[in-house]
Amino acid sequence: MRVEAMEIFSGLFALIILIADIYAVIQVLSSGTSGVNKLVWTLLIIVLPVIGLIIWMFAGPRGSSGVRV
Repeated sequence: MRVEAMEIFSGLFALIILIADIYAVIQVLSSGTSGVNKLVWTLLIIVLPVIGLIIWMFAGPRGSSGVRV
């Protein structure tokens, strides 16, 4: 059985996005922001994995010294 290079790339990309999304959700849940904001960010990351991750990277909740959303 021959596996196409595109299938390997797609699977690897999906795995990287999954790992990054799990990391982002953990960071959101451990941030100092309110419970409602945590819920909204978590749902955004889960429902829109790629777009939610990109938005979280630029506008997501930060640690205690960063900007909070």
